Amino acid sequence: MPRLGLISDPDFPDHVARSLVHQLPDRLERHVDDGSGWDVEVVCDPVAAGRSSGKDILDAVEHQRAAHEWDYAVGVTDLPLRSEGRPVLADTGGEHERVGLVSLPALGGLQPRRRARQMVLQTVEELVEAVSSRGDSAAELEESGRRRGLHSGLTELFAPIRREEPGEAVSVRYRATKWRGRVRLLSGMVRSNTPWRLVLGMSGALAASLATSVFGLTSSTVWQIAAMLGPVRRGVVLLGVIALMVTWLIGTHHLWERPRHSHDREQRMLYNLSTAATVTIGVGLLYVVLFLVNLALATLLIDPQLLVSKMGGPVTLASYLALSWGATSMGVAAGALGSGLEDDATVRRAAYGYREARRRENQQRAEQRERYGENG
Repeated sequence: MPRLGLISDPDFPDHVARSLVHQLPDRLERHVDDGSGWDVEVVCDPVAAGRSSGKDILDAVEHQRAAHEWDYAVGVTDLPLRSEGRPVLADTGGEHERVGLVSLPALGGLQPRRRARQMVLQTVEELVEAVSSRGDSAAELEESGRRRGLHSGLTELFAPIRREEPGEAVSVRYRATKWRGRVRLLSGMVRSNTPWRLVLGMSGALAASLATSVFGLTSSTVWQIAAMLGPVRRGVVLLGVIALMVTWLIGTHHLWERPRHSHDREQRMLYNLSTAATVTIGVGLLYVVLFLVNLALATLLIDPQLLVSKMGGPVTLASYLALSWGATSMGVAAGALGSGLEDDATVRRAAYGYREARRRENQQRAEQRERYGENG
């Protein structure tokens, strides 16, 4: 029985790898090998946390494969890999013919588990072909990928995938096209950051937002302002407070990738765009949740007759929506200030997955060592 090891980075890649454990054996037996079945194991190990190239990660995966005595091993990482400006979905090792690597961000932000299963199956088929005498041609392997959806009509339209044989360091590589692949890569980077965890990870900002929004619900001045402003002005204020908190978080906690961190301009741009998108989605979710909470509280606790006396007009659902908007906007603006009470490490853990948070912590330590060195 062939043994396959999945070596995953902590956090999101580990969740994906463990979701594949029960799906892969039957599919491997059906599509890759007609023998007695497969045994699939998952080991969570930050193999990519301190590495920046696919070659280095493949070396680490081979070390794990030998240690566990697996027949094959595939690394599952959230490290965004690129080759000649094109996103890399998967590599199989040239020096280590029994190991492969799948990069989750290049698979995109939608249906990551299904796409990861497709890519892992295709990678294992490449490995089996490399060590066996089957001698499948590149065209046959390309066709197997098409059967698994890697080269479906929609994929070819939005983000085509190409199979290459680049050389000794990497025997087979699956990569996306340059421009459409970047969009999918960016969405995958944001998905790996799990932006919905951002607010819950920052207790200070959440407490400030809740406390201030409750105050806004009890303030007749906020009621009157909310009634006076029209939809356009409310929309401007909504976007303004979200932009305020996003800018405050990124600027105060040094989340922006600077040139000194990377000489690769394109990589720096991808990291910054993914950071901006992650924080914006996280803050947007805070606004939505806080708005719904305020709307429920206002409906339950504020008597319509009291609103009539303060707002000077008939009370409708729009009145409660306006009131909730005012309280929520105040709360999010206060949350921006409250986020300044959080330390940088807490915000990084809330905003990023394990590997990216660790990478940025290493950058900050390097900056501190340089600063202390310059000061003698």
